[in-house]
Amino acid sequence: MSKAQKPSKDSQPNEEIMVLTQQLQDLTEALQRERADSTNLRRQHEEQMSALKENLKADIVRRLLPVIDNFERSLKHIPDDLKDNEYVSGIKGIIKQFEKALEDLGVERIETNNVEFNPVYHEAVSMEDGEGLHEIVSEELQPGYRIGDYVIRHAMVKVKMGDIESPEK
Repeated sequence: MSKAQKPSKDSQPNEEIMVLTQQLQDLTEALQRERADSTNLRRQHEEQMSALKENLKADIVRRLLPVIDNFERSLKHIPDDLKDNEYVSGIKGIIKQFEKALEDLGVERIETNNVEFNPVYHEAVSMEDGEGLHEIVSEELQPGYRIGDYVIRHAMVKVKMGDIESPEK
């Protein structure tokens, strides 16, 4: 009888080892899944925070744009006898300072000079007659701004049919 009991004692530890090995494997896989979930959650959070920062930056710039527009408009209506006035030079300095601050934030002015109309960046307020095959921006009424591909404000423009002039002409 003692010989019959010995094999059962030997088989019992092997079964326990197999069960413990399986539990260890299951727990290791669960831990790996949790780590992957944690990494994905951290990455997703960082992406959301980055997008939130960009949206906040764009919102602040959008709120400041009317101030910049008014400074630029003020320069268009300077009487001839005041063009060299120090006050006017100060206004020009403020505009340059605004432009530098926008540039430091990654904000770019949307190009409107002799470019083909692009509804992604331009908002057409009128269409003028002209000869040509392309819709060309003929005049900028209000500048547009963007951060990368994200448009903060579309450039308000007049459009006419024409051809893009090469810079060599």
